[in-house]
Amino acid sequence: VDAASAKRAEEAATMLVKCLDGLALRLVQTALSPAAAMTAWLASGEAPAGFSVDRECELKSADEMKSVVRYARHPLDTEEVRAHVVTGGKQPTRLALTWKGRVSFVLTDSLQIKKLSVDDGLFDAGARHGGDEGFDADAAIATGELRELIPDLIAALDGELAPA
Repeated sequence: VDAASAKRAEEAATMLVKCLDGLALRLVQTALSPAAAMTAWLASGEAPAGFSVDRECELKSADEMKSVVRYARHPLDTEEVRAHVVTGGKQPTRLALTWKGRVSFVLTDSLQIKKLSVDDGLFDAGARHGGDEGFDADAAIATGELRELIPDLIAALDGELAPA
C-alpha cells in the first residue's frame, strides 16, 4: 500500500478485507528484527546475498538522549558509520537497499518498505505499448519484481516466524 502512515495502510487493508470475503491479513514477523539485521549489515560492511547497501541511512541511539544521525547521498561503508553502530551503540531505523540492481527501497526497523523504485530499464517493453496496455505491462513487471523481492528480504531476515 502506497501510504505515508501506518494508519492509512491499515485503512486500505480494512477496506480490502471488507471487499474480499474470507481474506485474512496479518503483519509479517521475521526471526531476525530488521534493526538487528541492518546493524549487522552496516557493522560488517556486507549486505545479504542479492542486496546492496545504498547511500541513505538513519541511526538512533537507545539512550535518553535519543540522538539521531542521518546520512543522505553518502557512502555507508566508512569507519565513521561503522563507529556509530559498533562503538556508539546507534541502531539503524532506516537503510536504503537495492535488490539485484533492479529494485531500490528504504527498509525501516518496523519492516516497512518505503521509497520503492523499480529500475526504469525494466519498463522499456511496456513503454512501447503506451496507454492502458503500457500501464498493465508496467504494473505486471513491478508486481513480478515485488513477488521475488519480498521472499528474498524475508530470507535475509532469517525467515518468517510461524503465526501464533
